[in-house]
Amino acid sequence: MKLAEAKPPRSYKMKARAESANHTRERILDAVIALSEERLSLEIVLADVAERAGVSVQTILRQFGSRRGLFERAQARQVAQVRTERTVPVGDAASAVHTIVAFYDRLGEWSLRLQAQEHSDKLTRRTVQSGRRVHREWVQEVFAPQLADRPDREELVDLLVVATDLLTWKILRRDGGMDRSTTCKRMLRLVQAILLPSRLS
Repeated sequence: MKLAEAKPPRSYKMKARAESANHTRERILDAVIALSEERLSLEIVLADVAERAGVSVQTILRQFGSRRGLFERAQARQVAQVRTERTVPVGDAASAVHTIVAFYDRLGEWSLRLQAQEHSDKLTRRTVQSGRRVHREWVQEVFAPQLADRPDREELVDLLVVATDLLTWKILRRDGGMDRSTTCKRMLRLVQAILLPSRLS
């Protein structure tokens, strides 16, 4: 007498299905982010994303609801990754500068393309605005010890944001043709000058 094969419990099937769906979502998000590094976001259609991710357009819509929903989820994931990538010891100005320059070396050109689109595409504008907010929060966190008890704290934050901004990197690295080491030295000098005690009355 042949024994019937034991069927996997329902919870196992549900777990496997959930893991598969999550893997599909991540693959779709990877595809959106990769495409956004290659072309303007306005040029990215769901068919392109589907082809890159190896899924159907219907699968994308089932997972994210709409193109806007997809891009918003991709943006949220990018923000989380940016925060992680830019983590440095609090108060360490040299590490902060080296980390931000390395970050811009990897994603600076893509970020500049995004900024060029912010006035023509609402989704892109939200991404750029989110990036600026994240950068300001990063400055406030990283330089918190130097900023503590400073009466001109908000002014210093403004200046540190500028000193470590994408466009400052562009002026030094891309327009000025400096190597990474020289770019870091110039940016660090800016940061250190800003953090000197104010001589203004």
